[in-house]
Amino acid sequence: MSKKIGFFNMTALWFGAAVSLSEMMTGGLLSSAGLKKGIAGILIGHLIGAAILAIGAYIGAKSKLAAMESTTNSFGVYGTKLLSLLNVVQLIGWTTVMIIMGARAFEEASKGLISISSGTVWILLIGLFVFIWIALGMDGLNYVNTVAVLLLFVMTIIMTINIFTSNTALAASQDPISMGSIIELNVVMPLSWLPLVGDYTRFGKSIKGSTLGTFLGYFVGSSWMFIAGLAASLVTGDSDPTKLFTVMNLGIVALGIILLSTVTTTFMDAYSAGVSFINITGKVKEKHAALIITVLATVLAFVFPMEQYEDFLYFIGSVFAPLFAIIFVDYFVFKKSFVDKNKKFKVDILALIVWALGVALYYGIKNMDIIIGVTTPVMIVTSLIYGIARKVLSETKTNYGQYETESI
Repeated sequence: MSKKIGFFNMTALWFGAAVSLSEMMTGGLLSSAGLKKGIAGILIGHLIGAAILAIGAYIGAKSKLAAMESTTNSFGVYGTKLLSLLNVVQLIGWTTVMIIMGARAFEEASKGLISISSGTVWILLIGLFVFIWIALGMDGLNYVNTVAVLLLFVMTIIMTINIFTSNTALAASQDPISMGSIIELNVVMPLSWLPLVGDYTRFGKSIKGSTLGTFLGYFVGSSWMFIAGLAASLVTGDSDPTKLFTVMNLGIVALGIILLSTVTTTFMDAYSAGVSFINITGKVKEKHAALIITVLATVLAFVFPMEQYEDFLYFIGSVFAPLFAIIFVDYFVFKKSFVDKNKKFKVDILALIVWALGVALYYGIKNMDIIIGVTTPVMIVTSLIYGIARKVLSETKTNYGQYETESI
């Protein structure tokens, strides 16, 4: 990428990433809490999640490293390849989910407007739009995305007004969800962007602008979509946001929201999957890898089980909460602020062991009713275990479990 991203464009980039059907669908999962409790949980969860995301944005902007490349400091070259593979799996999953949601929403919203009613056709068309967007490249994105987000902003206002002026009562259903679960689902969503935030903030004009732009753009956009999804679910009685477009009869506005939100968000997923894939092999260009992943995700969209969506979100939290807790400790406490190419090591056994313990801890306490959710306690405990263990090994002058290599 030859051009730098300023504060306004960085804010627009992350606002566009946050304004998506996946955010609305997750907001719809909170409908049993009711409107007031749901909104409170959404705002608290997003403050926590967006703050964590902003820390990752800061590291990317300052180090100028892709997000998964920066994990080499903590996990070593081979360890990073494993984590990059997990990130590719996550991003292929997100790309697939977004294509499915976009296709379903197009099918619902286009009723009475377009004669195409085949989900297969819409999946192929959404995949094609994402493919073209990636082909434009990052330089094209900087300008096209800004225009797209401005249009998206206007159309989202229209949609929100329609939701909250509906004659249908916004009432909570039975079997209310706990506040801890509400907050956790809100924290996990921005957490899913942590493994790729540095892929974009490394191109920022300033560290402050990149960090603040990421926080503001994502917090405002994602909170808005969660609240819209929550309200839409209360209006329609269905957590699937695609039903909203039929009930509200939004027509062309709905089609515009679906197309722009799906393509801008899915582009970032596919592009960053390509970046992580390069971190594994180094033999394919980022754009080519992203295009291949888009084709793969389009094929997977025909068979992906959407009923597992919530479990998919928890998988993301379990993997990346302890992972970035370790990276943050190394960066801010032990001052590992850059990758020294002359001192790369194969793998850090300590980091991998503590990370695995963090994953186990996440699933161990996932069903507990913790008021602040699961991610925050897991990150705190993982940070403490890793920091203490690293300090002890440092004082005993061991090699930290880092097996050196000069050839990788």
